Amino acid sequence: MSPGLFGVLGGTFDPVHYGHLRAADAVRARLALDAVALVPAGRPSHRGAPGASAEDRLAMLELGVREFPGLAVDAREIARPGPSYTVPTLESMRAEAPQRHLALILGSDAFAGLPTWHRWQALFDLAHLVVVTRPGFEPVFDREPLASEFRARRVDDPARLESARAGSIYLLPIPPQPISSTAVRQGLARGSDGQAAVRAMVPPAVLAYIDRHALYRPPPDAS
Repeated sequence: MSPGLFGVLGGTFDPVHYGHLRAADAVRARLALDAVALVPAGRPSHRGAPGASAEDRLAMLELGVREFPGLAVDAREIARPGPSYTVPTLESMRAEAPQRHLALILGSDAFAGLPTWHRWQALFDLAHLVVVTRPGFEPVFDREPLASEFRARRVDDPARLESARAGSIYLLPIPPQPISSTAVRQGLARGSDGQAAVRAMVPPAVLAYIDRHALYRPPPDAS
């Protein structure tokens, strides 16, 4: 891949877990990306308020990427006031490095919901879209207006991501990571009963931060 190809993975990361980190690192390795920037949302626009503050989520993410040298953290959405939208994030990245090729990494479910995103069609002017799928499973995107964009922009050769700065859609099958932030939070809410399962889901430094700051714990019994 071109030395200017740089991955971008947004999310709430509430909290970050090995599913996020391993998937991002797998995409980086498969496409020989320079790096993948994990961008935590300050104020997510598609869901309710996170369980942890933006500052705590950022701190946990910075701890989590230490195990993965090819991953980095970008805090611009937390620093920017207002709801977190992807287009302004990519616009600011493009302004910083106009010649760099950006690859926005999405799961297939997120890609299917793309028409609900703020200024979603502007994404194609700013980045390639790498849609992560399960091996052996070909997702179907047949609902307009996304279907037309998918048919027109899909490429089967990842080398095509080198030939233009933005605008292509590439499906990348990687092994599934059956971990979710919801499962992590639910395990932590169970206290000691859920700790064993959670230890396998998040980096030790992240779990230590969660313990130190008493995050994701059930509220004290008021009775």
